[in-house]
Amino acid sequence: MRAVLTVRSVIERDEVRCVYQPIVDLDSGCVVAVEGLARGPQGSPLESPAALFAAAACEGVLTELDWACRAAAVRGALEAELPASCRLFINAEPSSFRIAAPPELRELFEHAASRLSIVIEVTERAIAADPASLLATLRRVRALGFDVAIDDVGAEPASLALMPFIGPDVIKLDMDLVRNPVGRSTAALMSAVQADAERRGALILAEGIETDVHLERALVAGAHLGQGWRFGRPGSLDALTLPEHAMTTTRCTLTATAATPWSLIEGTGVFRTTTKRLLMPMSDHMERLALQDAGRSVLLSAFQNVSHFTPATARRYAELAAHCALVGALGVGMPSEPVAGVRGAHIDDRHPLVGEWTVAVIGPHHAAALIAQDRGDTGPDGDRRFDYLITHDRDLVIAAGRSLMQHVEPVAVAGQVELMHASAA
Repeated sequence: MRAVLTVRSVIERDEVRCVYQPIVDLDSGCVVAVEGLARGPQGSPLESPAALFAAAACEGVLTELDWACRAAAVRGALEAELPASCRLFINAEPSSFRIAAPPELRELFEHAASRLSIVIEVTERAIAADPASLLATLRRVRALGFDVAIDDVGAEPASLALMPFIGPDVIKLDMDLVRNPVGRSTAALMSAVQADAERRGALILAEGIETDVHLERALVAGAHLGQGWRFGRPGSLDALTLPEHAMTTTRCTLTATAATPWSLIEGTGVFRTTTKRLLMPMSDHMERLALQDAGRSVLLSAFQNVSHFTPATARRYAELAAHCALVGALGVGMPSEPVAGVRGAHIDDRHPLVGEWTVAVIGPHHAAALIAQDRGDTGPDGDRRFDYLITHDRDLVIAAGRSLMQHVEPVAVAGQVELMHASAA
């Protein structure tokens, strides 16, 4: 009797394959990069990425498969002697990075880091699932000299909202943006992406280009790079004419995540002092700002203690969560979901964040924060004094938000297979 083919056996026998799709410079038409796409054993029921990852989910080996796919991509590139002038895009599920590479693969990845120009792709859906782990992962990825790309931007409104926290070197537009006529909402999204890319020197890559019309839309969207059947289908690296000179990017160098928002301004002397009662209207204003870009804003708030997350606050934050990409609430005793849709985070009562009150909102076109430090007064809650700064400095607000984001707890995401790199082309 013929043995049943399993994903575990495919992994153990190193039968995960990789094909490569060209990525071209839209001005010159030259290939400047390739994306590695996973496939199962040729001619088998697990050949397609969809079948491969669905079976891996059933067997409980998604993380193992993800490592095997990355290994197949870099192994194939090394064997073909892919030049450093040609970037290699590799899809990755951030949760798998929380688990160290299998011992037998570590030497391979260390060698790849020294020989290849690698771009790690992550998706917005994975980002929203576990933002704290993602930030830590990206710091490690960048320390290896890899670039970072965010995939499928535009497929979900949250992709724009979370992009500032990632600072991608390459922004990959969802293929629907070039395959469908440009409407008002699409134009607004394209404008926001172009503004972010221009501000940081990032590259925009349009996927799914198959026709001249698709190409024209990609150019209007501000794309520098293109990918799709118009330029070539996934296949062997041997069939491609590879570049002599590397494409240039201005790498996003994210600074170390601050321990707390107040630590970013402590010692600067830019703050003032007032009571909580007088700061409350400004806090409410910050929250309302999150509604200006429906579905594309992130709101993160540190409440010191869960006792300050009152029933009225809970109702307000439930409404905000229904209209924002992500809403987080931090404090001592804060449950993982203090109210439906809100991501909570418990803070140890000895953590310096306990002495701070922060409301930070970041959207594609706005950023603002109230950053305050408790002076330790006793007496009526409204009369407690805080040193504070109200800022619209986008970089400072993002840094403050990132310092809160590192505490947000992960959630289980439905359809985890979609978070893996089962993208067939």
